[in-house]
Amino acid sequence: MSPVVATVATYSFFILLGAIAGALVVVFTHRATRLVSFLAFAAGVMLGAAFFHMLPEAFHGGGYPSFTLVPAGFVFLVVLERNFLSHSCEEPINCTEHAHHGLGLAAFVGLSVHTLIDGVALGSSVKEGVGLMAFIAIIAHKVPSSLSLASILKSEGKSTPVILAYSAFYGLMVPVGAGLYFASDAALSFERFSPWALAFSAGTFLYIAVSDLLPHVSRHGKDRQGRNLVALIAGLLLMLALARLTEH
Repeated sequence: MSPVVATVATYSFFILLGAIAGALVVVFTHRATRLVSFLAFAAGVMLGAAFFHMLPEAFHGGGYPSFTLVPAGFVFLVVLERNFLSHSCEEPINCTEHAHHGLGLAAFVGLSVHTLIDGVALGSSVKEGVGLMAFIAIIAHKVPSSLSLASILKSEGKSTPVILAYSAFYGLMVPVGAGLYFASDAALSFERFSPWALAFSAGTFLYIAVSDLLPHVSRHGKDRQGRNLVALIAGLLLMLALARLTEH
């Protein structure tokens, strides 16, 4: 095994542990009102990741033309969730008439697209000798993002093994992305691929936050509006701080 591959494998292992750790925080939370606050936090994380990380990076690398994929990512999840996945129930949280499977899978798809890009970035960075900074940036974002995914899955009634399995697969998208980079190094230009993929991913994040998470928090968190607002702002500020700390 080459030193570059060994380094990527080591970093990927710790990123996977971070993803599982973020999910465990939610798994051991049993109060329904606190779970709604986690969903508000998840909305803040996704909005913050889109506005403070993905869109600035997409503009920096691809300019305004890359922004054409923001609505493409948004519409992709609209079509996916409304036509191919079970839709989120609009009734109270204990409703049994509708399935609660669409949002979790849609969130997994959106987050996984972004994580694949992170894997490509990690592989490229390790090869260029700056892998440590990429690793710090990725793991710093993956823990709150994993917490967000787990919160969504738990709100749908998913069991602990299923939540942890989703989180593990989510974390494993990093080595998959790195493998994609190494397999297509000659043909794949990270500088050209990344801005467009980030813009597409930002569109999926915006859809999940504004179409699913925030309406859910509004419906089921009326008795804890202040706390949920604080959780939303905390998610936004966390992603803003991480974007500032890891922007280089």
